Amino acid sequence: MKNLKLNKGKLLIAEPAILNDSAFNRTIVLLTEHTSSNSVGFILNRPLDYTINDLLPEIDCNFPVYQGGPVEQDNLYFVHKVPQLLPDSIEVANGIFWGGSFECLKDLLNTDTLKASDIRFFLGYSGWEKEQLDQEMNQNSWFVGDNDFENIFSMDDESLWKNKLLQKGGNYKLWANAPNDFNLN
Repeated sequence: MKNLKLNKGKLLIAEPAILNDSAFNRTIVLLTEHTSSNSVGFILNRPLDYTINDLLPEIDCNFPVYQGGPVEQDNLYFVHKVPQLLPDSIEVANGIFWGGSFECLKDLLNTDTLKASDIRFFLGYSGWEKEQLDQEMNQNSWFVGDNDFENIFSMDDESLWKNKLLQKGGNYKLWANAPNDFNLN
């Protein structure tokens, strides 16, 4: 896997070196914005014990909700692949879109028009101020990967991080199979 540049649409894969960072240990973040002044993304592999209906009772939908990151955890965000159904969506990259009309979204969910493989919901987001993410990259907290999954919304959360480490190869293969809790080893 070559060294890739930070850009929206890329994946940030947590380096094994940050195993003690409870916010980002073993995570994969989809970058939805990366500019000279800030970066924003959502953790793809941290499902919560909530569904959309748990958070918004007026929406009859049991799609899971994920922890998007440590910032603004009381706000709901969504990333999807159906911009033709959700006006005002912002294209991230490669057929992935961020946000859009929430009123349209509620109607689509209440009429079972969307599938769970079309959309992912997040409480909170991951955010970095100017140059903060670059500093974390220089400290080997992350490596950048392509979003080469056929459908990122239907990936297995448990194996997502492990598979990216295996794909990178080398010493990363050892870390991919390391236990979550070294004390149990």
